[in-house]
Amino acid sequence: MISVDSITKKYSENTVVDQVSMQFPVGKITSLIGANGAGKSTLLSIISRLLKQNNGNIMINDKNLESYKSRALAQQLSILKQSNHLELKLTVRELIGFGRFPYSQGKLTKQDEVKIDEAIDFLDLGDIQDKYIDQLSGGQKQRAFLALVVAQDTDYILLDEPLNNLDMKHSVQIMKRLEQLCKEKGKTIIIVIHEINFASHYSDYIVAMKNGKIIHSGATQDIMNPKVLSEVFEIDFEIIHKSGKQLCNYFY
Repeated sequence: MISVDSITKKYSENTVVDQVSMQFPVGKITSLIGANGAGKSTLLSIISRLLKQNNGNIMINDKNLESYKSRALAQQLSILKQSNHLELKLTVRELIGFGRFPYSQGKLTKQDEVKIDEAIDFLDLGDIQDKYIDQLSGGQKQRAFLALVVAQDTDYILLDEPLNNLDMKHSVQIMKRLEQLCKEKGKTIIIVIHEINFASHYSDYIVAMKNGKIIHSGATQDIMNPKVLSEVFEIDFEIIHKSGKQLCNYFY
C-alpha cells in the first residue's frame, strides 16, 4: 500500500501541495483530478521520489520511501511522466527493454525478453517494435513509453496524463489496458487525468484536488456528481445537469 502523511511542497512562498494525507487502495485505479495548478502532478512526482517534499512522509508497503535504495524502489514503483524526451536513437523494443534495467542492469536475460514481449503484445506494438522512436507519431510514442512501464512489472504504477497525444480510439484502448492490469495482475495504479469522462468510467476511486489540497476523495460514484465537480473545477455543473444533458457521455 502507498500512504502519504501531511505532504507539503513549497516553492519560495508558494505552497503547491498543502498537508496532503491519504492511503491509495491496493489493486485499484485511483484518478487524481482537478484544474491546472491543483498540485496533482507535483504530488505524483513526490510519491515517485522525483521531487523532494518539504514536510511529511510517504510509506510504500509499510516502509518509508526515503529508506528505499533506487534499484529496490524501481522494482516496486514505476512512473510515466507527462513529457518524455530521448536524444538516443532507440527502437521501440530497445526503449521497452529499459524497463528491465532494475532487474538485469542492462544484461537482458530470457525472462527479461519474455517481459518485453508481453509488454509489446499488451500495447499492440508488435508491428512497429523495430522502428526508431523518432519515426513514431505522438500516440505511438506514448504507447511505447507505457509499454516500458508495463515491462518494468512493478506493483505500483504512477501515470501523469498518459492520454496525452492519443486519439479517442487509443485513449480507450489504454484505459482498458490499465483496467486489465488491475483486474488480472493486481496492479495499483495512480493516474493524473484531465479527461473526466475517462476518469468516471475507468476509475475505482477519485481524489479531487484544489489549491494543493485534497477537497474530496472516495469511490467514483460518490465524486462524480454536479455539486462536487462544480466545487473542484469552479464550473456550474448543476446547470448542465438541470439542462438534461448527461454529466459524462460514455461512448466506449
